Amino acid sequence: MTGTQSFTTAQICTVAATAENIQQRDFLAVEEPLEIRLGITKNGKSNQKAISITMRTPGSDFELAAGFLFTEGILTSSDQITWIRHFGAPIKINGLKNTVVVDLYEGVDVDVTRLERNFYTTSSCGVCGKSSIESLHTGVKHISSNGFTLKRGLIHRLPDILRKSQDVFEQTGGLHASALFDVDGNLEIVREDVGRHNALDKVIGAKFLDGAVPLSDKILLVSGRASFELVQKALMASIPVLAAVGAPSSLAVELAAEFGMTLIGFVRDDRFNIYTGEARVV
Repeated sequence: MTGTQSFTTAQICTVAATAENIQQRDFLAVEEPLEIRLGITKNGKSNQKAISITMRTPGSDFELAAGFLFTEGILTSSDQITWIRHFGAPIKINGLKNTVVVDLYEGVDVDVTRLERNFYTTSSCGVCGKSSIESLHTGVKHISSNGFTLKRGLIHRLPDILRKSQDVFEQTGGLHASALFDVDGNLEIVREDVGRHNALDKVIGAKFLDGAVPLSDKILLVSGRASFELVQKALMASIPVLAAVGAPSSLAVELAAEFGMTLIGFVRDDRFNIYTGEARVV
């Protein structure tokens, strides 16, 4: 690695196999581990509890930590948090700090028993180590029919809006993205990451820290497939519509149907499939 372009991209020397081998630079998405810790204070004494290690693209680390703790059902309100901070010595190669501590107010009670499963996650799988399928229903509530609808033409426009906002993807081609839109199709927030679950946690975490959840009048678009875990995280934030550029999994469809979410897949090339919640699309 010859130098850091930013927290999200790095340059590396490569050899291109053409008629003649040519040495040139390419941009890669940065992937680094992030440890998330809870700072818990009881009886005036503070200690840190390691919660998770995830492989992520640096940037929006505080949003990622907050979003993860919320979508896993560990925290319920940003008012429980005193502050969020990086911890430890920076990594020499790029100056990053790969540990985030979420400090809670004294007296905030968190159910650490729900953490009795392996929280090691990778960029390709955010549910590795889940102890049981039941543990994935972490406080998810059924989404009510509150008159929320969206037009088919709006759905067709979303992928183009998302792609134009993916700055790092344009350089690297190696990142997932999650974007939140209002009912009129206005882009509110987009985040990128090597892990699709991390990109979504960053989006939800930003809204969570702003005190803006539940997101019961928003549309979520993800750049890849719709996995079970993405549906679960979106349901935790009460997002009524999840649209994906790629395919949903069978479990994603089952969970969306069970909890009243509209799940849309293959949103590209002026077409899409509605798998659940068709009544919201007019």
